[in-house]
Amino acid sequence: MKLRLLEKGSGKLVFEVSDETHTFLNLLRENAWKVGSEQASYVIEHPYLSEPKFIVKAKNPVKTLSDASQRVIDQAREFGKEFKRVSR
Repeated sequence: MKLRLLEKGSGKLVFEVSDETHTFLNLLRENAWKVGSEQASYVIEHPYLSEPKFIVKAKNPVKTLSDASQRVIDQAREFGKEFKRVSR
C-alpha cells in the first residue's frame, strides 16, 4: 500500500491509496465514521486507470484517521484471537 497526500487543509484531508480495493477502504471509511468524522468517503474514478481517493472531513482529520486506523488494527487482532480459539 502506498499513500500520496493530495490535499491537506483546515478540517479536510484527501489522499490517494495505491494497491487497495473496496474491502480495505470500506473498513477504514466505516471506522472513520465511528470515531466522529463529519465526512469519510472514497471514490474510484475509473476501476483500471485511477487509484482510489479517500476523503476525510473532521475537526482534526489526521487524528480521526489515526484513531480509525487503530480501530482497524484492534479489530484484526480481535478476529485473530477469536479465530484461534474456535479453530482448535
